[in-house]
Amino acid sequence: MSIMEKSALDISAVLLRAYELGDMILASQEVSDYLRGKELVAGDNEAQALIGKLARNKELFGECQRFGHFHPEYHKALDAVSAVQAELDALVSVKRFKEAEEKLDDLLYEISRTIAYSVSGSVKVPSNKLQPEAGGCSTGGGCSGKCGG
Repeated sequence: MSIMEKSALDISAVLLRAYELGDMILASQEVSDYLRGKELVAGDNEAQALIGKLARNKELFGECQRFGHFHPEYHKALDAVSAVQAELDALVSVKRFKEAEEKLDDLLYEISRTIAYSVSGSVKVPSNKLQPEAGGCSTGGGCSGKCGG
């Protein structure tokens, strides 16, 4: 067996495991909660009306944003977007969906981190969090003081 044939077999085994992992993720409670939350928001008439209003307000704000805060309607348009977003975020269906979305994101991050660190501890793992858990001088987070600097 040549090196190329062995490599192809190794890759196919990895791909097979990846599909198995994908199936396990799809069967998880986190995905189930996420899909249920998505359906609730889709069926919530008030949420759908606010989503449409938010899209229209964002479009108007986008027009103002081209000129920056010098546009006479910039702050009014920004406030309108913020107000509708706050209304939307206050809905129970949206809150539940966002919670489920965050739990699913956390699961996918942990899986990605586990896979990446099994390759090397220095592999960077992208996250949707604004500030990753790990701080320190080289991560772009706040200094944890653990590096001796």
